[in-house]
Amino acid sequence: MKLKRSSLLIFMLPAVLLYCLIFLYPTLRTILMSFYKVPSLTADSSNWFFTGLQNYRDVLKAPLFQQSMLNLLGIWLFGGIIVMVFSLIFAEILSSGVFFKRFFRSVIYLPNIISAVALGTMWLQYAFNPNWGLFHTLFEFLGWKSMAGFQWTAPQNMFMSLIIAYDFGMVGYFMLMFLAAIERIPADCFEAAVIEGAGAIKQFFFIKLPLLRGMLQTVFVLWSVRVVGFFVWSKIFAPITPTPETITPMIYMYQLTFVSDVNTALNVGGGAAVGVFMTVLVLVMFLLSKLLFKTEDYSL
Repeated sequence: MKLKRSSLLIFMLPAVLLYCLIFLYPTLRTILMSFYKVPSLTADSSNWFFTGLQNYRDVLKAPLFQQSMLNLLGIWLFGGIIVMVFSLIFAEILSSGVFFKRFFRSVIYLPNIISAVALGTMWLQYAFNPNWGLFHTLFEFLGWKSMAGFQWTAPQNMFMSLIIAYDFGMVGYFMLMFLAAIERIPADCFEAAVIEGAGAIKQFFFIKLPLLRGMLQTVFVLWSVRVVGFFVWSKIFAPITPTPETITPMIYMYQLTFVSDVNTALNVGGGAAVGVFMTVLVLVMFLLSKLLFKTEDYSL
């Protein structure tokens, strides 16, 4: 028994050490740094100046951070509604026995295997191009002159374009999750519903959706985590200097930690405070999902 326990500890030791080195230590150091004014990321701890909660106060009062939180809320809410609606629609269609199911499933999921940088560049340089882009050509062919001349990348339209491009790449990911959950529902449920005279719409709202509550909770958490970590797409749509229309908290944290410009002064401690704040936000969203999607009465 002692040999087995010692063997278990030996096998666990590398994983525990890597966990402490790669995850636990940086996490604790970030939390500690958030209470100090740190001149640079590589500054020795002797050069840190304790400020207490001042970093948190400064961050919460910063107009650019407030704007980034509004953008984050917009991406989470409006982008989330679009992604979930289309994901459920595609999952429902593919689970109904449509022909070429595998082909359509692969096509819808395809954007997820393409690099976000390549996908974002495609949207900016081709789809949103006001002179010869996809939307311009399509609307011009349909005779919609006003839409053909629409400036998708103008500052006032940039946020909407960002959500459209990002959602395009996310639908397939969540569609597969919903599709897998729907296919796990026993066929007996639908056979009984058909006998009772329930159509496809009633089956969806009264059978599938209730049995998908567990998956909805998972999707809610995963979507929230992805949105909180929203960085690459903002950087693609504003590669040099973040704009109020595209900035997110992760971009703001990056600016505070690594880049000093006219909008943000270098403050590594402030960047750490943003990181801690966003981590707490993810935990809150997880707890909220537990309240919104109770699964005591459902098995899926």
